[in-house]
Amino acid sequence: MTPRALIVDDSLTVRKDLEEALRSAGFDTVPCGTAAEGRTALRAGGFAIVVLDVLLPDGDGIDLLREIRAAGGHLPVLLLSTEAEVRDRIRGLKTGADEYVGKPYDASYVVARAKELARHAPGEARSTVLVIDDSTTYREELRRALERAGYTVITAASGEEGLRTAVGARPAVVIVDGVLPGIDGAGVIRRIRQDAVLRRTPCLLLTASEDRGGELRALEAGADAYVRKEVETDVILLRLVALLRSAPSPAADAAPASFLGPKRILAVDDSLTYLQELAAQLRAEGYDVVTARSGEEALELLAVQPPDCILLDLIMPGLSGHDACKRIKGTPGWREIPLMILTALDERDAMIAGINSGADDYIPKSSDFDVLKARLRAQLRRRQFEDENRAIREELLRKGLEAAEARSAREVAETRAQLLAELERKNKELESFSYSVSHDLRAPLRAIDGFCRILEEDHAPKLDAEARRCIDIVRRNARRMGELIDDLLQFSRMGRQSLKAEPIAMDALFRSVFEELQAPGGGRRIEFKVGAMPSAHADRAMMRQVLANLVANAIKYTAPRESAVIEAGGRATEEGIAYFVRDNGVGFDMRYAHKLFGVFQRLHSAEEFEGTGVGLAIVQRILERHGGRVWAEGELGAGATFHFSLPLKGGRA
Repeated sequence: MTPRALIVDDSLTVRKDLEEALRSAGFDTVPCGTAAEGRTALRAGGFAIVVLDVLLPDGDGIDLLREIRAAGGHLPVLLLSTEAEVRDRIRGLKTGADEYVGKPYDASYVVARAKELARHAPGEARSTVLVIDDSTTYREELRRALERAGYTVITAASGEEGLRTAVGARPAVVIVDGVLPGIDGAGVIRRIRQDAVLRRTPCLLLTASEDRGGELRALEAGADAYVRKEVETDVILLRLVALLRSAPSPAADAAPASFLGPKRILAVDDSLTYLQELAAQLRAEGYDVVTARSGEEALELLAVQPPDCILLDLIMPGLSGHDACKRIKGTPGWREIPLMILTALDERDAMIAGINSGADDYIPKSSDFDVLKARLRAQLRRRQFEDENRAIREELLRKGLEAAEARSAREVAETRAQLLAELERKNKELESFSYSVSHDLRAPLRAIDGFCRILEEDHAPKLDAEARRCIDIVRRNARRMGELIDDLLQFSRMGRQSLKAEPIAMDALFRSVFEELQAPGGGRRIEFKVGAMPSAHADRAMMRQVLANLVANAIKYTAPRESAVIEAGGRATEEGIAYFVRDNGVGFDMRYAHKLFGVFQRLHSAEEFEGTGVGLAIVQRILERHGGRVWAEGELGAGATFHFSLPLKGGRA
C-alpha cells in the first residue's frame, strides 16, 4: 500500500513543492492550508507521515502536534519553520516532533527524512525499484513498465538526488543510467558500495553506448548487471527478477546511519552575515543547517536535536567557542559529534586553542568555502567509519555473548534457581526478623505506657501539675514511637509485597479515600475537588495507600486554613499517566524538596504538625515498584502540589 503524507502549510508554493517531491518519492499526498483542515484530515487517519508548518493562519502548528501526541500512537511528525526561530525548534522537539527542518529547506532533504521516518513495511521494500535517469522520456517509460509488472517505482533525475533518495527509501534494487549530470552512474554505484546501509543493494547499470569495455567498467564499479538502453523493457524486467532472486537479505535495522543520508549541521557564529552565507553554501550541498548566534543557544539546540557535525566560531560574546567546545566534548552524549573550529584569528594561536579545547579540526574563515566543504565531508566520513566499526564490534560481542550463554545455559539456570531459592529464604528471614523487632520493641513501650497510666490513676493526688505534664510527655512519645515502628514495618513490607495489577477508576478511588479520611463532625470546612482523570492499571491496595498518604498530608497541612481546598486530577502524557493532589496549605520551601521522600525526613516540626516522616517515602517506594515516580512543587504559605506518574499498563516486581 502506498504511504500517505499529510502536508499542513499555509504557503501554496510550499505545498505544491512538497507535493511534487513526495509524490516522486512514492507518497500519496494530502495538502492542507490551515490547522482546521489538518485536523479534519487527521480524523480520517491512514497517514504515514505529517509535514507540519509551525506558523499557521488559524493557530500554532505545535499545538496541533500536541493534539497528535495526546491522541496516542506515534505518527511521525516533521516540523517546518523559519530557521531564525530557535525557540520554535526547541519547543517543537520538546513537544514530540520527530524532526524539525528550517526554512528555506532543501526538498530532497525533507523527502529523505520523510522516507526514513515513514519506512515501508519489509514486504513492500522488497518490491521497490529506484530508477535514476536524466531523460524524462525514458525514465517515465521505464516507470510505467515496472509498475505494470507490480513494482513500486521511485525516480530521480541525477546521481546526487538518486543517492539521497536511496538512503531514505532503501529500495530493493537500483537501476541507474551510466551517463548523468554531476555524478555518473558508475560513481553512484561506487558510493552505494561504500555505504554501510546500501552496500548490499543490487544495482543494474544502463547505457546507450555500444562500447565493448562498458560492461567491464560497470562491473569494476560494483554493478551487479549491465544492460544497454536499446533492448526491450522485457529484458530489463528479466534481469531485475534475477537480481532480486539472488539479492542478500536486507541489512539489520541496527546498522549505522548511512554516510549518503541527509546530514544536519549546527553552525554557530555571532556574525549574522557570515552565518547566512555559510548556511546558504551548505544548503546548496544538500545539508540541513541549524544556525545559532551564541554558545548558549548552541547548547540548548544540542539538548533537543543533536547534529551530525558542529561548526563553531571561536570568538563569541558570552560563552566563547573555546568554552562551548569544552562543554560539548565533556558531555557523554555529544563528545562523539565531529566539531570544527572556525576563526579569523592568527592561525597558529587559534589552532592551538581550538585543538586544546577538544575540537576535531580547525578551519580559518574565508570566502572560499570549498576547503571547508571538503573537510566537513572528511569529518562526516570519519564518523561514519567509526560508527560502522563500533557496530561491527558490538555485533561480534553480541554473538560471542550468545555463544557463551548457549554453552552455559544449564549453569545459568542452576545458578538462577539457587539465587531464587536463596532470595526466598532471605525474605522469610527478613519477615521473621521484622516480626521479632516489632514484638521486642513494642514490649518496653507497652511497659512504659502502662506504668505511666498507673501513676496517673493510682497516685494522682500525690502528683503536682509539673509531674502530670512530664507523664503526659512520656506517654505521648511512647505512642509516637509505636507509630514509627508501624510505619517503618509498613515501609519495609512495600519492597517485598507482590503486585496484582488491575484496572482502577482513579477518580472513584480518590473520592473513597477522602471520605474515609475526613473526620465526621470535625468542624473543619474542606472543599474536595476531583477533576477528570484517566484510569490506571496498578495494584489497587497499593494505590489506595498512595492516595491515602497524599490526601492525608493535604488535610494535615491545610489545618491552619479556615477554608481548605484540596484538588485531585490527572492526564495522559508521553510517559504514561500523571496525577496530582494540590492543596492551599502551608506549603514548603523548594530548596528542601529533595528531603520530602526520605525516611524520617520532615520539613516541619512535630509540634507544628504530627507525623513520622515515613508516609511520603512509602508513596515513593510504591510508585517505583510500578515503574512510576513522584515529585512535588510548593511555596511557603501558598500550598503544595504532589505529582505522581504511572506507566500506561503494568508494573515491575
